[in-house]
Amino acid sequence: MSSNGKSLVAKSLAERGITRRDFLKFCTVLAGALALPSRYGVRIAEALESKKEKLPVIWLEFQDCAGCSESFTRSYRTSAAQVVLDLISLNYHETLMAAAGTHAEQAREETIKKGGYLVVVEGAIPTQNYCVIGGKTAEQILLETVKNAVAVVAVGSCSSFGGLPKAHPNPTGARAVTDIVKDKPVLNLPGCPVNGENITATLAYYLTFGELPAMDDLHRPLFAYGALIHDNCPRRAHFDRGEFVREWGDEGHRKGWCLYHMGCKGPITHANCPLILWNDGTSWPIGSGHPCIGCVEPDFWDRGIYNRVKPQEEAPPAYYPPTIAKNEKQINGTSYAVTGAVVGAAVGAAGALAVAKGKGKKEEGDEKSSDES
Repeated sequence: MSSNGKSLVAKSLAERGITRRDFLKFCTVLAGALALPSRYGVRIAEALESKKEKLPVIWLEFQDCAGCSESFTRSYRTSAAQVVLDLISLNYHETLMAAAGTHAEQAREETIKKGGYLVVVEGAIPTQNYCVIGGKTAEQILLETVKNAVAVVAVGSCSSFGGLPKAHPNPTGARAVTDIVKDKPVLNLPGCPVNGENITATLAYYLTFGELPAMDDLHRPLFAYGALIHDNCPRRAHFDRGEFVREWGDEGHRKGWCLYHMGCKGPITHANCPLILWNDGTSWPIGSGHPCIGCVEPDFWDRGIYNRVKPQEEAPPAYYPPTIAKNEKQINGTSYAVTGAVVGAAVGAAGALAVAKGKGKKEEGDEKSSDES
């Protein structure tokens, strides 16, 4: 309880002028974002309202551009979402904290000593003695910090998969968090940068259930990375009809046709961008007329931003959410369906390119594209 006798959530709601009814509505929407049945909205609200202490968080930055920190500070669509962020205590963050030097490091060391905290890592971890802070290498700091942590969340593609620092020829020996941390549960929230909405949803899930959400084989939460962008893309119908943008500004581009021929990686990229969008739901790259660059996938920099990919390169995932919940904490198969169908993506992709070929749309380079399919 807070000093005035109110719970942390009650105090936050009062300060922001939010009714409990509105908070319950937000929690129901949050349950949907987490691919949970709507009835979990009440459970999420009750779990958050029962919190008596804030969850300590240590946020480490290594080889990064601070883009994920920028995204984190904008990780709410409504003031109700700020209530979730009010339930964490950001004890250490080099970019955001007021303290500096030895005082900053003391805050980190004291949090480690008490234990029971969450570690958030932003940026790749160099292994060639770059990024030395307080006389310690990034790898030393990471291993020291996670020692008494309950879990680790890697935000952004740099910490999740190595990102740009790891791209060829990788002079700093950059590595991902999962390459180094082996004795703690690690969840990856890739993206360049990570979508702040997914940070908020992950924190809400952990605060509710006391564990990380169900993940795929790349340690990504299924609620956010369980479906292909291609399957939820509003331009998918144009793909199926073989209607493609061929040049920037051409008729197809003006009409919002499929961007596959401009290098769109949607057919091999698992993310919920088409569903939650960016910048408070304003837009997203494909909605703005630019192809997806696949920033949530490993080694996306080495693929080349405008290079086409083979649609069948990514087979439908072998994992599916259980229809019978384990301790009522797992993703429900029915609600998961709203995030988009996954099966049939490769077949649809190959068929669409065949349609394009049949229509005689063989411009320069199309022969090669048809061979790729």
